[in-house]
Order: sequence, then structure tokens, then C-alpha cells
Amino acid sequence: MSELSPVIILHPNDDVAIARVPLAAGDSLPGVAINTIDPIPFGHKVALRDLASGAPVKRYNQIIGFAGQAIKAGEHVHLKNLVMGDFQRDYAFCEDTRPTPKAPRQDVFKGIVRKDGRVATRNYIGVLSSVNCSATLVQMIADHYRLQGALERYPNVDGVIAFPHPFGCAMDAKGECLQALQRVLGGYARHVNFAGVVIAGLGCETNLISTLMEAQALNEGKFLHTLNIQDAGGTGRALAAAIAAIDAMLPEADKVQRMDVPASEIMLALECGGSDSYSGITANPVLGAASDLIVAQGGTVILAETPEIYGAEHLLTRRAVSREVGEKLVARIRWWEEYTARNQASMNNNPSAGNKEGGLTTILEKSLGAFAKGGSTNLTAVYEYAEPVRERGFVFMDTPGYDPVAVTGQFAGGANMMCFTTGRGSAIGGKPSPSIKIASNNVLWNRQQEDMDFNAGDIIEGAATVEELGEKLYRMVLDVASGKRTKSEAFGYGALEFAPWLIGVVM
Repeated sequence: MSELSPVIILHPNDDVAIARVPLAAGDSLPGVAINTIDPIPFGHKVALRDLASGAPVKRYNQIIGFAGQAIKAGEHVHLKNLVMGDFQRDYAFCEDTRPTPKAPRQDVFKGIVRKDGRVATRNYIGVLSSVNCSATLVQMIADHYRLQGALERYPNVDGVIAFPHPFGCAMDAKGECLQALQRVLGGYARHVNFAGVVIAGLGCETNLISTLMEAQALNEGKFLHTLNIQDAGGTGRALAAAIAAIDAMLPEADKVQRMDVPASEIMLALECGGSDSYSGITANPVLGAASDLIVAQGGTVILAETPEIYGAEHLLTRRAVSREVGEKLVARIRWWEEYTARNQASMNNNPSAGNKEGGLTTILEKSLGAFAKGGSTNLTAVYEYAEPVRERGFVFMDTPGYDPVAVTGQFAGGANMMCFTTGRGSAIGGKPSPSIKIASNNVLWNRQQEDMDFNAGDIIEGAATVEELGEKLYRMVLDVASGKRTKSEAFGYGALEFAPWLIGVVM
């Protein structure tokens, strides 16, 4: 793409170009011999040719919607004239699979090796609530260590974190809602970034701790302690018991030392939020390039947010290592279509208002940019929400598109790192795994650097390539995995963003 061109044309077959700078009505577009009819905001779409009403509209050489009315060349293409519509996808299962490239060298980072051989990037104590009725208790436990300076003697412990949530009762004891919550809590209880965990409950909830422990095959011990308020004899006694249990964990937890471990031990959650039209041109492809480098090292990357691959799933099924893997992805898409229909919702409720202000019009357009986070390697597995991720390479997890819920599921699956792309300026972070925030454009980077760790906006200016920045981002992942703090960690983001997915009915 030319540095001098005011627009970006992503593929010769595209019907729209993306404004590199704000355009006024009547501006000339070099190379395409048209003038703008409307003002075109930064990052928004301008029609490259006349389009009849009902005609498919392409970006990335893929359909992003249909002309809701006749569109003239030079016209602003957005909410007034671009609409959703049904069209046939060719899933072509496994057609684009290819051998996974192997890195020429084995890279390392400074990780924390647990006694079972798993590798952590952080060293926390976690305090989980089985039900909202014990949410205040778990926060009191964490506040004891945060406010009383009780961790000063343990410099290698990153913190004691509470994970309250609003659920755990008034739900079907055998339903998918409780099963998903138990997978989340089980995944966090086992998470490698926790040196120890306390699970606290009330004592009469649907999600009884004994039921949770059995369902998730968890065993109590020195570094996994459980209690409930009723059996303890009240809140104060439960608080004292939890503090005593954590105090017993801390000396051992503090003994950890970082050592060289292979980059294959990275399990990276891939997330985008507050996206704009440039996310699919800069930040997401850069993260995709870094993802390919991690997979080449033998590591794992998790693409999620099923509503945000909707309309691009046919590009993933082509990369599935088997038809079974590809069909599992399609089955999750069909589940979402039925799920939204029974709740009288629409898959096109996403993009959000901020996404639309940033130039994204339909979920199809957003998805075609979002799926680029997953790079180009084979799709090795598909997981339901918060399932343990066991396959290496590029995998997919079924989650909502809502960032806190999606991130919670990926962390429960075992992700020990996260990269989060944004074009609007989402400041969310994660715990217990650190989050690298990636800006899609220079305007955001210059405005909100205190929240952003990495800038992909130079691609728009022609000052860097996707490959160059992908390598740079990969190196940052290794640095952060080695203990370097991110911007969201400095602000303390992560615990309050813990948000298990409420799939079913609350009664």
C-alpha cells in the first residue's frame, strides 16, 4: 500500500477501500479515478464502484454484507447502506492444512517451574468463591493481604487475588450453566500461575464445594484449601481459617525462582476488544504473525469469541487438521445461531457501538479482521467454554465475544499469557495471567499510551510491516512471560474482570 494514498485497498477484488485519513466530500482518490461523495471518517469505508441494491460487498476479498440500497462509487459505506444477509460458505474441510513450520532455534524465557513440571509466568495465591454468597468473604481475605502489608516478607509472591462472581445458586444442578461455572472454577483452581488456592463457599448453595471438587477431580491439600461460612461458624471464623491456610502456603510459595524454559511452554490467549476498522489490518495480523512464531516453537495459542469469527469460520475449517475438528467448529456456530434465536437476539448485535464508530459495520466484517489473530497454522482442536486445553498449536475455544467472559474461559483453559488488541482503547487486563495491550492505530497509541504496551499503528503509515512487528511482539511476549510487568498489571486490572459465562436460566 502506498504511503501517499489516502485510502487502503486490501485486495484487488474488494468493493471498498479504508480511509487512511479523514476524507472530505469531493476528495480525489488517486489510482481508482473516483472522488468521494460523502465525508469519510478515519478508518471508515468508501465504495470503489457502483453497487446495486442487494449486491454482496467485499472487503479482504470476502463478503462483509450486502448493499441495503444502491451505492455509488465514492459513497460512505456504513450503517445506512450495508446490511447482513444469508450466503453459502464453502467449509472445504482440511483443504488448506500444511506442515507446521519449525523454528530454526529453540527460544527460552524465564519461567517458574512447578513441582509437576508445568511452567508459570506469574506466582499468585488465588481465592475463589463457589457462590455469590461468599463473594464478600473472598474479597475480605484478599484485602487482608493487600491492605495489611502481609506480603512484604514474600517478594516472590505476586499477590493474593480474590475472584468473586454473581452466580453459584438458583440454577439447574445438572444444567450447562452450572457445568460451565464448575469448569471455570476448576480451571482456576488448577491454574499454573497459582502457587496455592483457597475456595470459599456459604454451605448450602447449588454449587456446593464438595460437588465442585468431585466434578472437577480436585483434591484438597496444603495448597488447595476449602471452607464454608456455615461450617466455620460464621464470617469472622471463616476469614481467620482462610488467612491461616494462606499463611501456611506463603513461605513455600515464596521459594520459587525463575529459570530458562523453552518458549513451547507459552499458552497464549488471543483477545480483541474495542476494535476498529484498523484492527483487522494492523493489530490482529501482527498478533497472528506472533502466534505463528509461538506455534513454530511448539507453543499454544487460543483463538476464542465465537460470535466474532461468525462469517469467517469457513476460513478456519479449511485449516482444520481433521474433518472432526472442522465439524466441531461448525457445530458451535450452529449452537450460537440457535442460542441467539431462542433468546430473540441476533448475531449481528455485535459489533458494539464503539466498533461501529471505529468503522466496523457488520459482524461479518468484524469477524474477518478478528480471526487474523490466529495466524496461519493448522487448527488442531476445538474446545467448549473453559475446557482444559491439551492440544498444542493453534486451537479454538467457544466463548462469547464479551471480553471479560471470553478471557475468563481462556484462563480457565490454562492460558498463562494474553495478548489483547484494541482500536478504541480497551484498558482491560487479566489475572492470574498477564495481558499485553496492542493498539491498532497511532491516534490511540498517542492518546492512551498509559494503557497500551505495543503499537501496531505504524503499519498504516508504511513505517513497518506485519512481519517486523510480529517478531517484535513475540519478543515482548517472552519478556512479559519472564516477569516484565505490563501496563494493565501496573494499574491492577484483572480480578474484577473475572466473569464466568452465565449460559442458562437463573431461577
